[in-house]
Amino acid sequence: MIAAKKDWFTVSNIDEVDSPALLVFPDRVQKNIEILKSMLPDLQRLRPHVKTHKSEEITRLLMQSGFTQFKCATIAEAEMLGQVNAPDVLLAYQPVGPKAERLAQVVHQFPKTVFSCLVDNHETANQLNIIFKKTNHRLRVYIDLNIGMDRTGIKPGAQAEALYRQCQSLDGIISVGIHAYDGHLRDADLSVRTKKCDDGFVPVITMQQNLVKAGFTEPLIVVGGTTTFPIHAKRKNVVCSPGTFIYWDNGYHDTFKEQPFEFAALVATRVISKPSEELICIDLGHKSIASENPLDKRVRFLNASNLSPTGHSEEHMVLSVKGENHFQVGDVLYGVPFHICPTVALYDSAIIINDHQATGHWKMLARNRKIKI
Repeated sequence: MIAAKKDWFTVSNIDEVDSPALLVFPDRVQKNIEILKSMLPDLQRLRPHVKTHKSEEITRLLMQSGFTQFKCATIAEAEMLGQVNAPDVLLAYQPVGPKAERLAQVVHQFPKTVFSCLVDNHETANQLNIIFKKTNHRLRVYIDLNIGMDRTGIKPGAQAEALYRQCQSLDGIISVGIHAYDGHLRDADLSVRTKKCDDGFVPVITMQQNLVKAGFTEPLIVVGGTTTFPIHAKRKNVVCSPGTFIYWDNGYHDTFKEQPFEFAALVATRVISKPSEELICIDLGHKSIASENPLDKRVRFLNASNLSPTGHSEEHMVLSVKGENHFQVGDVLYGVPFHICPTVALYDSAIIINDHQATGHWKMLARNRKIKI
């Protein structure tokens, strides 16, 4: 029932690793990077999102593999990217309130990095313009379009084009492109997802063409995430920004089977109690695994397929055992999170596994709301 050491995920010196723990396998991370490059060899059309890994070490792996453009969602992630001299960083978030001032500090602190951000309304554009005009720095901005996600963005059309023109006329910011995220498209059937993705992209390319006709330099287009990456990768002159590929997770593995990425990050947990003959309890609570999904869609154990969660609390997960309960207190389970991004954010560091050995750790530096700025 407990896997043998020959399995790729087992750790020979796991007795030295306290649980729960986040395990990262650098060789599999590198393989996922190479898979991404094989799917879209032109690296100028790739802007990987760092929200999944949040670490300097993986950013360096990506840079060593030829990547120069990155995408992030928080000021801390932008600061982390600046600290490793990432050449080009898009904050795929509209900085409102103190975030705008913090972004200006990041831009000032890391002059070797070209930063940009999103805007979707005139008021925010004016606020950013005032802040960056004082710094004698003209910040690049992308107009954030709402193409169906209904989370952020302005609807494509005349108002969005007017916002682009406004940002071109200001001294503190300048519009350089269009950003469109379609993460709501999660159909398992690739043909259905492709049709919806193509339909959603029409107003994006229409806006670009209208701006070119109006005399503007062709706006850059940054589009999609992991769910629609294989679709947008086939287009010309767009930049794609997948993020989950770096570690992959069970949710995407089950739904997006056309993408051949491998699991590169797991959680290790131990049996801490056997409250009955049919149950075991492990130390994988809400604080250790992303818990926004239903109880049966939070973790899948690679070395135990006969377990079903029946309860979950801050420090504990209770599992029902199908068949005879051979588990012993102290047994280690290796789990694939259904949602890796928020799982990573629960850990301040990951244990690095090389050749079945825990050999060190990487800090999840940008999981913090603030690093220094």
